[in-house]
Amino acid sequence: MRVLFAGTPAVAVPSLDALVKAGFDVVAVLTRPDAPLGRKRVMTPSPVASRAEELGLEVIRAAKVDSPTIARIAEIAPDVAAIVAYGGIVPGAALDIPRHGWVNLHFSLLPAWRGAAPVQRSLIAGDDVTGAVTFRLEEGLDTGPVFGTLTESVRSEDTAGDLLDRLSVSGAVLLSQTLSAIDAGQAASQAQSGEVSLAPKLTLEDGRLDWREPALALNRRSRGVTPEPGAWTTLDGQRVKLEPVRLRPEVNDLRPGQLRIDGKSVLVGTGSHAVELGRIQPAGKKMMSPADWARGLAAPERVVFE
Repeated sequence: MRVLFAGTPAVAVPSLDALVKAGFDVVAVLTRPDAPLGRKRVMTPSPVASRAEELGLEVIRAAKVDSPTIARIAEIAPDVAAIVAYGGIVPGAALDIPRHGWVNLHFSLLPAWRGAAPVQRSLIAGDDVTGAVTFRLEEGLDTGPVFGTLTESVRSEDTAGDLLDRLSVSGAVLLSQTLSAIDAGQAASQAQSGEVSLAPKLTLEDGRLDWREPALALNRRSRGVTPEPGAWTTLDGQRVKLEPVRLRPEVNDLRPGQLRIDGKSVLVGTGSHAVELGRIQPAGKKMMSPADWARGLAAPERVVFE
């Protein structure tokens, strides 16, 4: 079966590898254009583009599936298109080209968390279980019928990056199995059912920690926005980046945002009990341990995060 693969970030690479390993004829790879990365803003291929070139596959770089891109897909004439976090809308004109349609690997248990940031929003919301599905792509936002499902327990220390890493591997197997079933004429899909929730793309503001919130909410948010866009707070009007905070329920005498040094730990008050800081990155400096950061404070007992 001739497969067009569409994807961009690192979490899509295991799926591409799985399809190639399974023996599918991956005729081309659609991905977002090269983007500037790092402080020097060096133009860099997407992880999927880099892997596709290593595999000797044709790479179609497109910020959106426009008329020239649709024309190229039509020339390639894939039997099916597999899509994993491509990062753009696929219009109806492109959806109609493969005879088996487009099969999307999505990292949530649809219809929960439809949208661009399902794992991140799931962690912020405090879900105990998440997963991934393969479904037939439609013009609606993640609304198509589901082929296959897998579940994944959320661990207490999971960040969005941790959870996505695991789901990208197990999801790659699910995607390969789904395409194999389609190829064999044995695939069956079911309409989505259950409560719908939305997972819009995270913004920088989503990473801001409001110390008036309960500690558990801050823990969940800080894990959900790691590694991107990252958790942060402000001190003296400057943004301070934070790694995920840990719960310290035995400490409940700090007011929201108030700091206390406890040995090598730095505690912060919240709307409930305290949390313990992970590594911290002050404005203009590198990420450092909380103990090293606290040693540079003139009067740490007077510091209050805003």
